[in-house]
Amino acid sequence: MTETTTSNTAAHAVTPRDKADILAQALPYIRKFHGKTMVIKYGGNAMTDPALQQAFAEDVVLLKLVGINPVVVHGGGPQIEHALNRLGKKGQFVQGMRVTDAETMEVVEWVLGGEVQQDIVGLINAAGGKAVGLTGRDGGMIRAKKLKLVDNQDPNIEHDVGQVGDIESIDPSVVQALQDDQFIPVISPIGFGEKNESYNINADVVAAKLATVLKAEKLLMLTNITGVLDKEGQLLTDLTARRIDELFADGTISGGMLPKIAGALDAAKSGVNAVHIIDGRVPHVMLLEVLTEQAYGTMIRAR
Repeated sequence: MTETTTSNTAAHAVTPRDKADILAQALPYIRKFHGKTMVIKYGGNAMTDPALQQAFAEDVVLLKLVGINPVVVHGGGPQIEHALNRLGKKGQFVQGMRVTDAETMEVVEWVLGGEVQQDIVGLINAAGGKAVGLTGRDGGMIRAKKLKLVDNQDPNIEHDVGQVGDIESIDPSVVQALQDDQFIPVISPIGFGEKNESYNINADVVAAKLATVLKAEKLLMLTNITGVLDKEGQLLTDLTARRIDELFADGTISGGMLPKIAGALDAAKSGVNAVHIIDGRVPHVMLLEVLTEQAYGTMIRAR
């Protein structure tokens, strides 16, 4: 039996009364979050598996239809890597950041701002939404400067990672205008500098900063793991600033998780009510997180 057939069979096994109960249980959450903004960092397996892609698009559209304002910020690491490989170029990383020379920046722009973004826009539109693709250039949204990446072990060492950007400011007016007209913004994490140069910015960092600027109710970060794990592989469901500092210090949080957690913590400290790192491999995980009482993944709070 195929996965689709199995899921259809499971759906038909739910009685009309059960469906009504499920909808009734979601009502308090719909009421609580109506009119609120939720920034969603979309990446990992959820971007590459067709069934998960469709589930994601349906979740985004449903959130919009019940009066919540989703804003999607997407990554595209695997797609960029694939494009670089086709050009015979190997990607390099320093402390979780992609080293971005001029040639790599060109690839990043056409993969993220073209191929990946338009795929997501198409998926959401096919699910019944009205998505609009943006980069940080649109509406002068994301102003950036060259990132100065200080070594984790030796603060006297600074790594040159090329055209990787550090956000100077975000002007959310174009996003807010689209939201007011019932559109769903889909944002590629590309910024621009004072000389009109392009910068590749970590999508987790963009999502966290945008959530702060928009005064979002939630920041949802879809990943390829169940959440933040301790050294024994156990899920940490609730993290504070102090605990995160300890996990940084002992190496539990490292590599690609560094910018993700740091950005999430900054957002929590800056007024975003809840930051959730959730498993994008679970179908409809956003609805499970937002519209049910069951906690999924790791929640990060300032205290």
